[in-house]
Amino acid sequence: MPSNRSVSDAPITQFINCRILRDHRLQREDLWVRDGRILDPEKLFFDEQGYADKRVDCEGSIIAPGFIDVQINGGYGVDFSQPSEDVGSGLSFVAKKILEHGVTSFCPTLVTSPPPVYHKVLPQVKVHNGGPHGAGVLGFHLEGPFISVEKKGAHPEKFLRTFRSGGLEDLIEAYGSLDNVAMVTLAPELASSQSVVRELSQRGITVSLGHSVANLSQAEDAVQHGASFITHLFNAMLPFHHRDPGIVGLLTSDRVPAGRTVYYGMIADGIHTNPAALRIAHRAHPAGLVLVTDAITAMGLPPGRHTLGQQEIEIQGLHAYVAGTTTLCGSIATMDMCVRHFKQASGCSVEEALEAASLHPAQLLGICNKKGNLDFGSDADLVLLDDELNIKATYISGEEVWGKGA
Repeated sequence: MPSNRSVSDAPITQFINCRILRDHRLQREDLWVRDGRILDPEKLFFDEQGYADKRVDCEGSIIAPGFIDVQINGGYGVDFSQPSEDVGSGLSFVAKKILEHGVTSFCPTLVTSPPPVYHKVLPQVKVHNGGPHGAGVLGFHLEGPFISVEKKGAHPEKFLRTFRSGGLEDLIEAYGSLDNVAMVTLAPELASSQSVVRELSQRGITVSLGHSVANLSQAEDAVQHGASFITHLFNAMLPFHHRDPGIVGLLTSDRVPAGRTVYYGMIADGIHTNPAALRIAHRAHPAGLVLVTDAITAMGLPPGRHTLGQQEIEIQGLHAYVAGTTTLCGSIATMDMCVRHFKQASGCSVEEALEAASLHPAQLLGICNKKGNLDFGSDADLVLLDDELNIKATYISGEEVWGKGA
């Protein structure tokens, strides 16, 4: 019986000889793609009597959803927090380079900066889909300037701010606009922060807690007002204490509203977090773990001195320090490195390691209806990996945008 739904004439690609990550497990089945989306082959066969126009032999590879990096400050000599006349070209350069690390979409992250920097940089970059030109932009992650002086980390103290008027006015004064902003990291102990958390959440902007000396009660209040993420867990926050576990306590808090998940970022580079701390977090709250690179301009660069926002930084091996200090200031790890290190350090399954870089960040940003999974109808943003989780090829909307042999 002919189908009455409209049938697309777009070509159909069938990925064969692969294990695809679906429903939290690797399954031996083919993946079908049309019009940039994942296709239900049953509908194709029964409604359309369709067939593949093109077959891709994956030679036994794993196919996982493309990786999503919600905290990346730059890379390859580009610093997203440095204002220039053409911010877009630097950002595009990084977006192109991170395809080889399996990243298909990301949140360019700005560290604490003076208002003129935000006012200049933010209007120059719009949310857009990825493609051969590079990974897609999901919106900015603004890390600061509403953070704690005591836990500023590599953020320059002179540009830190508090909420003076207690609401949206402070944000607009600092940032100029909230257009194309996906996430804001703030310290929930700052006076008037709760109304700001509520305002941002109501606008669909993810609120993350970080660079903070908040106690657990303050962190729980922020979650009840809409906060849903923790910026690089363990880093730039009070250490875990048994009588008041601080922000870390959110991982097992019983004051998180029913049906809500608190997600937390982890820089799994072997430097920012001891493997034992990574294991503790993962075992306490595996569903919330989001791998982030927190990569800075020096990712992909040789050792030496470089810039990060308003600071000078120094690269020594895999460590990035504020120049002349022992303060870590972001990582030079790539997302695929983090996935491999997380699996090795935590002893988690391949599926868990891959979902921490794809499904969980998509859930956090509220975009898992189209990203972060291989469900029928989702965007065909894919990464092909070998059994050691090395990237073999990256696809956006079903088109190969990077391949190892290319």
